[in-house]
Amino acid sequence: MEQILKSEIHPDPRGVLGAAAARARASRTLPLRRKKDLPESGRVLTEDGSADSSGSSWSQSLIKDNDGVKPMKIAPEGHGESVLPSMQLEPVTVQSRCTWITAYSENLYVSFHDEEWGVPVYDDQRIFELLTLSAALSEFSWPTILSRRDKFRKLLDNFNPAIVAKFTEKKINSLKASGSPISEEKLRAVVGNARQILKVIEEFGTFSNYIWSFVNHKPIVNGFRHACQVPMRNPKAELMSNDMMRRGFRCVGPTIIYSFMQAAGIVNDHLSSCFRFRDCSLMFQPV
Repeated sequence: MEQILKSEIHPDPRGVLGAAAARARASRTLPLRRKKDLPESGRVLTEDGSADSSGSSWSQSLIKDNDGVKPMKIAPEGHGESVLPSMQLEPVTVQSRCTWITAYSENLYVSFHDEEWGVPVYDDQRIFELLTLSAALSEFSWPTILSRRDKFRKLLDNFNPAIVAKFTEKKINSLKASGSPISEEKLRAVVGNARQILKVIEEFGTFSNYIWSFVNHKPIVNGFRHACQVPMRNPKAELMSNDMMRRGFRCVGPTIIYSFMQAAGIVNDHLSSCFRFRDCSLMFQPV
């Protein structure tokens, strides 16, 4: 009897189906009989396996062994205690990302993909920041750049173009000596680009208006299925690059500009299977 009860309380490794099979074996081995003095609200198991119940949460089944009859409580699901272990499984939500984000990707890179990359940006300082970080791709990868992002912001006054444009030669040498995260050439390009941004703002009202004018103020949504389909540049990037270079911007080749457009949400290059694809497509602000 003790062995039979243990098989009821501790199901075999096969789980619920294994436990049900164990109970079936127990019912074949030990006959059940009706207990006569149960309250009317009780529910009991009879010899033929049927149940007599009238809505009670508790019932008793009787298992007979050599020593007599012993009651064993059985609780319906969600009521009281049960001799069967709880097998509640938490729902698992799997978000499908662009395939270049893998289980081995750094957390900063994953967060950048999930929260920023492809989101349309309209703030001049943010656009200046993403333009500068994208230019650094000629020297570093996105994970490396993102790991140095706080240092970029500290050295470049949170990418305020009005402040960076006033950096003197002494200031540039000071930043270089304090450990600039980019080369001296790139640093000087950043200062020069800040000065050009101020000129663009005088002409277009905001740097954002100028940048978004190349796509008629509406993001390009590609919806590629595979990473190999994502280009390194496109005609709009070439057009923007040429115009920026004509205005005196530096480190703004078409490949760099296309990376910038992706980061700033001017182009939505999330794969169509990525959970961010649709969200980013709906975030632009119509003019």
